[in-house]
Amino acid sequence: MRITKNFSLSLAIVATTLGLLAALAPLAGRAQSDPVPAIEGPAVSVETVVSGLEHPWGMAFLPNDAGILITERPGTLRVWTKENGLSAPISGVPKVHAQGQGGLLDVALAPDFFRSRRVYLAYAERRDKQHSATTVGFGVLSSDLTRLDAFRPIFRQEPALSTGQHYGVRMAFDPGGRDLYIALGENNQPPTAQQLDHLQGKVVRIRPDGMVPRDNPFRSQRGARGEIWSYGHRNPQGLAWNPWTNELWVAEHGPQGGDELNVIQAGANYGWPLRTEGLGYDGKPVPGASATPLEGFTEPLHYWSVSPAISVIAFYDRQEVPGWQYSLFVGALKEQALIRLQFDEEDGNLVGEERLLEDLQQRIRDVRIGPDGAVYVLTDDQNGQLLRIQAKP
Repeated sequence: MRITKNFSLSLAIVATTLGLLAALAPLAGRAQSDPVPAIEGPAVSVETVVSGLEHPWGMAFLPNDAGILITERPGTLRVWTKENGLSAPISGVPKVHAQGQGGLLDVALAPDFFRSRRVYLAYAERRDKQHSATTVGFGVLSSDLTRLDAFRPIFRQEPALSTGQHYGVRMAFDPGGRDLYIALGENNQPPTAQQLDHLQGKVVRIRPDGMVPRDNPFRSQRGARGEIWSYGHRNPQGLAWNPWTNELWVAEHGPQGGDELNVIQAGANYGWPLRTEGLGYDGKPVPGASATPLEGFTEPLHYWSVSPAISVIAFYDRQEVPGWQYSLFVGALKEQALIRLQFDEEDGNLVGEERLLEDLQQRIRDVRIGPDGAVYVLTDDQNGQLLRIQAKP
């Protein structure tokens, strides 16, 4: 793990100066999960919908079965349709900084897409000769699906600190379509996740036009960024609303061990890098970090002691496959699997874990539940694929 030169000193300063701020984040009401038993769900079939994608990263289903928008990390946006297959690159996409983990990343449709045809993109943007950071903006998708018109940025992560690592990033609109939430990585600069004047290691909440809501938890706090909704995150790449509890969930990479599922609360501090279940990539404890719960930090709902390198999350809220009801699908990069977490319908407790697609040996970058009730998966590879996973009859 690369760390800043003055990492230990920076952590000491953060821990001292933010003691009062940490108290704003209550301890989670749910305990972190112990290892859960392996379970077996319905047998599945796997269909390759399209191949030849260059490191695909995100997808979004167009309404009325009109197609699927797919981002490719080098900087192209395409659409796949049943009638025409995979399109040429859509024009009007902003220039991205495709270095390391950066490039064209997530994609989301505006809640009022039927009227506005707005498509939101999250991407790495170069800011100076050495640094880049996450930017989010939107453009208007043409009716023939070939152009993104009048694209404009509405949010920029500041300051720009990344040299190619830990951008995050996922976007999710709340169920009512009023606000846009964006999960941001700490650019591999761990202390910044605790600094409220930085947008690194944060979940932010903005309006669809980029304005900052007045009731954001730190909007009126001097020296803090008003966009911040929660902080203390490392490198979150999964963000989704739980349809049964109306809670915002985040999946984030730990260091070596300590991948986390977090339930997001306004103003809460999720601990990184002062609290983690993981170790540094050198196998040693993260400097200044506690391996046990600390007052003032919100504990994860679930963590993995051995990191699968979790990417995206998608709740299964459909009727087509009863055996997948009350499940959360989780993409895994390092372990090259699709993880299904089963929750109890009555109390919401995590009761089992299933590993799917392990025989494919492909990194799972994005997972979405399609309008047909199937699970759609993007594999992160030079020859990436869009796969359709469905239960066998």
